[in-house]
Amino acid sequence: MRRALVATLLVAMAATTAMAQRGGFGGMFRSYSGNARYDGKFVFVRMSYPENGFRRQPFWAHDYPEGETHFMKILTSVSNVAGHTEETAILDFGNPDMFKFPVIYLVEPGYWTMDDAQVEALRGYLLKGGFLIVDDFPYWAWQQFEQQMARVFPDGQWQDLDVTHPIFHSFFDIKTLDIVPAYPALGDHPIFRAMFQENNPERRMYVIANYQNDLSEFWEFSEQGAYPIGETNEAYKVGVNQFLYGLTH
Repeated sequence: MRRALVATLLVAMAATTAMAQRGGFGGMFRSYSGNARYDGKFVFVRMSYPENGFRRQPFWAHDYPEGETHFMKILTSVSNVAGHTEETAILDFGNPDMFKFPVIYLVEPGYWTMDDAQVEALRGYLLKGGFLIVDDFPYWAWQQFEQQMARVFPDGQWQDLDVTHPIFHSFFDIKTLDIVPAYPALGDHPIFRAMFQENNPERRMYVIANYQNDLSEFWEFSEQGAYPIGETNEAYKVGVNQFLYGLTH
């Protein structure tokens, strides 16, 4: 009953989030003051990667910082996770600090590349218990993403999840995966794909890909009412479940 009540309040709570963090990447990020300190509290870690040029913000920074600061307000309000709500972190895949954090988050994988050292680092991170969430994932980006992950786990296989998987019930009880994408360019409907240890869905999940989906688009604009409340709530609920699953598995 409590969770059902909380779900109806998600958008209203997100609307109170203060946008205190920006980054050092041009006009969009003028006041970025550095990564959250490492103090045992949960930190939302966004992964960066090199690009061949970018628009007003890098591709890996889409929905930053509103997406994560809104999300962290929700996560810490509905669960017992103690986390930084105004400060987040940006790391690249070669940064050894990555190993301090149990969950990392990547967007726009159609532009994602890694060098050999970063491939080795990501493999080590996932094997040691880390969890990667991939979001803001249009249909055309799959080939590039799959190629990068094949360098990490050459024998890895992707499996489409259905709503019975425990990740959709780790906190909120998700009834359907027919969540409306943030915009039609993503694809016709969201697909949740995962890679598991030894390609066995009974073993630990390494990565979940929110394919043809963009949860953080809903998070970013929740205070503006850009998307229907019901869809925005579902995006928060799925996100909370994914992060909590990563923290507990």
